[in-house]
Amino acid sequence: MRLTVGTRRVILALLLIAALTLGLFSIRSQSSSAPDYSYAQIVEGSPEVIIEIPNGASGSQVAEILFENGVVKSSASYFRTAVGDPNSQRVSPGSHRINLQISAKQALEQLLDPSRIPNLLKVFEGEWKSEVAQSLKEYGFSSSEIERAFRSVKLPSGFTDVEGLLFPAQYTFEESTTAVEVVQAMIDRFRKDESAQRILNYKGDFTAQELLIIASIIQAEGEIKAFTKVARVILNRLEIGMPLQMDSTVHYVKKSRGNIFLSTKSTLLKSAYNTYRIRGLPPGPIGNPGNLAMSAALSPEIGKWLYFITVAPQDTRFTASFDEFNVWKALYIKNRKAGLFK
Repeated sequence: MRLTVGTRRVILALLLIAALTLGLFSIRSQSSSAPDYSYAQIVEGSPEVIIEIPNGASGSQVAEILFENGVVKSSASYFRTAVGDPNSQRVSPGSHRINLQISAKQALEQLLDPSRIPNLLKVFEGEWKSEVAQSLKEYGFSSSEIERAFRSVKLPSGFTDVEGLLFPAQYTFEESTTAVEVVQAMIDRFRKDESAQRILNYKGDFTAQELLIIASIIQAEGEIKAFTKVARVILNRLEIGMPLQMDSTVHYVKKSRGNIFLSTKSTLLKSAYNTYRIRGLPPGPIGNPGNLAMSAALSPEIGKWLYFITVAPQDTRFTASFDEFNVWKALYIKNRKAGLFK
């Protein structure tokens, strides 16, 4: 039987109505199965709760924790939001301060907000082991616990100390986490870094530890934009047997932070880390370098530079000429006395 044009139009209209009805029903069903609070501005003084995210918790587990603590209207609303946002994978374990009765989107935003993580533990690029130890003490661990952790963690092959392996990052942990577990997490984070992996697997003129020592000096000596050039100066000096004469290695021994000036007396300090007195690299890293410094140690810029000096903030100059270096050194002294480095 052939349908008339009018009949076909009626059938198509009915099918369209049915499809729309089914779609609306589906949307309502989904909405009702995942009720959510509306996204609204948080009023100062709104009630909050501290929640604990276990290490390795899945998105559905986080959703249940939020729902059980009265943060979101349903676990499904957060889970759906998390599935659609790749940033949800960056939610860290440990304590989080979250407002009550907020939308799933706001809950995710607050979970990712570092300012809402109580007792956030930060390791900064170039920090010394002693400075990390102080942060661990402020985090709540005793000196004996920290010393024991530094001694008992598992290090990569070829390393005998944690200095240089405490990867700079933000960390948060469950309340029951031990000092050993915290320090091990920093070293494990180091192992996962792309540049660190290249250092650990490096086959060339340097051992992995020597490369990490170079990276730590780069981190301490240069501005980020100058890292690859500083790396080249270090390699050029090592190649010709010239002392590195890096101020940062003396500052490391003296535990002098933030002082750009180095006295002549300091350069005479008796220490295996004093690169004014010894030739070659110091016996270990002088801090904990970040990814960019490690990358620079692996891929230095091409050049014949043997000298560099920061004559003013954000103005580091490189040269192969000792005479030119002395001209710039005079400019540095002038600028330092004028207070440019305060």
